[in-house]
Amino acid sequence: MKKLIFATHNNNKLKEVRNILNTYSIVGLNEIGFSKEIDEKKNTFEGNALLKARHIYNLYKKPVIADDSGLVIKVLNGEPGVHSARFAGLKKDNQKNIEKVLKLMENKKERNAFFTCVLALILNNKEYLFEGRINGTISEKKKGHNGFGYDPIFIPESYKKTFGQLNNEIKLRISHRTIAINKLKRFLNSKQNVNI
Repeated sequence: MKKLIFATHNNNKLKEVRNILNTYSIVGLNEIGFSKEIDEKKNTFEGNALLKARHIYNLYKKPVIADDSGLVIKVLNGEPGVHSARFAGLKKDNQKNIEKVLKLMENKKERNAFFTCVLALILNNKEYLFEGRINGTISEKKKGHNGFGYDPIFIPESYKKTFGQLNNEIKLRISHRTIAINKLKRFLNSKQNVNI
């Protein structure tokens, strides 16, 4: 089976990627013994995804994928954006992040937002980017316990429930990460003769 390193410590993301790229052996950073946090210091999703992928590729010289993803809210001038994971402070805290967004969104009629995911792939010294995006709105309060991150306050377009209320099967089918991973999958399938 073909093997890819996924530059993440996030088991939820790892599970989603494995679910879609099921013909590949996907190994996370914990499994290869890399326990450090890679500082996401770029100001774009593309920059952070490439930064993580390059760091791991330079160390291990193996095909690697890395993602950066986040919630972009129009009325908040694009925040939380690339700071989605640490929006409420340096320590990643989903509950506090959600509380901060809802506080900032109090009494706002304009609630449009989107989730975006940029996947970087480094394969045979070449770099590739794949993007997924899903539009939606921010709910007025937290709803549901499924998913992770901002899922309980994001209502995807054409749905009345948040990602936190929708079952995992629906979320996996329509999410920003799924869109990006499927683009990556089509690319990898087109390179079947390449030695991965």
